[in-house]
Amino acid sequence: MIPTFPVIELIDRYAIAIVKLQRTDDNHDEYMFYHEQIEKYDLRRVNDNIQELINTHHDIWNLEKELKSGKEDEVGLEELGRRAIAIRDHNNRRVALKNRIAELLGCRIREKKVEHLSE
Repeated sequence: MIPTFPVIELIDRYAIAIVKLQRTDDNHDEYMFYHEQIEKYDLRRVNDNIQELINTHHDIWNLEKELKSGKEDEVGLEELGRRAIAIRDHNNRRVALKNRIAELLGCRIREKKVEHLSE
């Protein structure tokens, strides 16, 4: 049985799968899994928000790329701090987008961070 997610979580996972597919071309099954589920929804009124969510995930990927590749020693502590703050800010934008999408779609589930750096 396929698990049921709130639509905002499905959209977020779909956006991440799109970014992974564009960047690695190594997750076609994951992308199709979410794509098949998302096709069941009429998302025309939130398409711009979904594209903005995808762009936000691209931005986060860019900020994390060098850190994940083991080059964190090359960027220095000041740059690490700058990236950490930028990632936090992008994640705040991501949460706001997800909640805006939820509101537009009439989904009662909202993401709220508790005792989290994004607060």
